[in-house]
Amino acid sequence: MHVRPRLLIAPVVLAALSAVLTACTGHPDAPAAPTRSSDASPSGSASPTATVSASPAVSAQAATPTSAPTSQAAPAKTPTAASAPAPATRLSLTAAAPGGGLSLVRGGPAQEFTVTVRNGNAQAYRHLLIAFQMEPLTGEPGDLPGPASPYVLERRDPATGAWRGVELRMATDAKPAHLYEGGSPLARDAVRTERYRLRATATGPSGSSPLMVYALDTDAAEGAPLDAGRPGYSSLPHTTRRIL
Repeated sequence: MHVRPRLLIAPVVLAALSAVLTACTGHPDAPAAPTRSSDASPSGSASPTATVSASPAVSAQAATPTSAPTSQAAPAKTPTAASAPAPATRLSLTAAAPGGGLSLVRGGPAQEFTVTVRNGNAQAYRHLLIAFQMEPLTGEPGDLPGPASPYVLERRDPATGAWRGVELRMATDAKPAHLYEGGSPLARDAVRTERYRLRATATGPSGSSPLMVYALDTDAAEGAPLDAGRPGYSSLPHTTRRIL
């Protein structure tokens, strides 16, 4: 009674197992597919999915070394001459005459000369005055006494072309800049050239003495350094003789 039911159950179990194996493999007699080991190296028959996903990674790795050296090889920027601050320059003054100097004759014609002022970039001037001075001549035997101002100094007005009188100081001492008045503006880096002429009166002493030319800042305070009140200086050789 107990053995018979066991013999009936065994065939049923075997039949069920056979059906399951047939559904999994498709062929009841086909052997099961071998299981691929995880340690096996990839072969040329890799799936298309693996091939497609690997291609962008290879392209990105190949592009990276190309762009990296380019940025590293770029030269470092160096400051240009335009960006560097310009060196400080100061005012300069020059006086020039034909032949290099003035050679006058008592009662004779006037001789022209020019005065050029070149300002630097350090300072602009509101009142810059061109002033003239000469030491008195000692005179020579036979000279006739002359006026207190034995010379006539004139400046040519560039607007009208007329000649206008300019003071010529006859003295041996230096007059401080703050004691002068007048002057005209001069901007930074500006250049100005003016024409002058000097004539000796008919009577007066003869001899030689340089004509001194100053560029004076009449806005300079009393007691300011000499270079502040007198930023420019020049001179012209000068000789006056009488008619023999």
